[in-house]
Amino acid sequence: MSAADQPRAHWLQAFLEAQAAELDAAENTRQAYTRDLTAFGDWLEARGAHFATVTRDQIEDYLVTCAAEGLAPATRARRLSAIKQLFRFAFDEGWRSDDPASRIAGPGRPRNLPRTLTLAEVEALLDAARNSARDRTRNTCLMELLYATGMRVSELVALPVSAARGDPRMLLVRGKGNKDRMVPLSDPARAALVAWLADRDAAEDAAAARRKPRSPYLFPSRGKAGHLTRQTFHGLLKTWAAQAGLAPDRVSPHVLRHAFATHLLAGGADLRAIQTLLGHADLGTTEIYTHVLEERLRDLVLEHHPLAVDSPGDA
Repeated sequence: MSAADQPRAHWLQAFLEAQAAELDAAENTRQAYTRDLTAFGDWLEARGAHFATVTRDQIEDYLVTCAAEGLAPATRARRLSAIKQLFRFAFDEGWRSDDPASRIAGPGRPRNLPRTLTLAEVEALLDAARNSARDRTRNTCLMELLYATGMRVSELVALPVSAARGDPRMLLVRGKGNKDRMVPLSDPARAALVAWLADRDAAEDAAAARRKPRSPYLFPSRGKAGHLTRQTFHGLLKTWAAQAGLAPDRVSPHVLRHAFATHLLAGGADLRAIQTLLGHADLGTTEIYTHVLEERLRDLVLEHHPLAVDSPGDA
């Protein structure tokens, strides 16, 4: 059966299996590919086209349609990236003799400044977690670790308990593409971790006495994932935001990651060190935080430059 005769589902399955096996793509990345390529496939099918026969002009028409539907530039750029990956794979596999997407340029992605929180606002969130009516030690540990390390929420909730044993001063975190990095722990984060481990292990011992298997995760859950989910943590964070007097729509795990980076940079940390802590593969991704440096340098000039200081005769 030729590539043109293969159903769309076969193309997607083969491509996603290759991503998992060869590139070690994260589950979230594969799900995003599935959503984006399914949307593109539906658009082609409505026009009697197929992955095996689609042309560059048709792909560009699809991107124009996406823009007309009001999709954000970042979303369109992500969809084009998925399409490019698919046709590069099809070309390498010999399913196509050309790569129709190789020369298509995507929309420019705006360099929006990340939303962040002040130090006082982060402290208010930490206090809300510390005063939780339920699961206080777990919630305190979650918040302390997130702000102390700048981890992605997916990295936080899936931490193995083995990484937290022995009162570590550094945590080994497995990030995107299964790349490991070390992140230091603050004293409050270490104290919160010790307290949570005592409660967690006691609960695990009780469960083991009832012949239930022990969890390998630092934040276990009875759900399918076996650990606290991102969605559950997101909901907890919204609750703490409300209790802290903050607008819940201003607070998310990613905003706390931005706060971590912003506060470090404002305190004098090196941009490359922050790149390492955040697990960014490219320094360009981290450079969005240089707005903090710009503000600090401006304040430095305004405060210390002799011509910027008001003279005694100025009104």
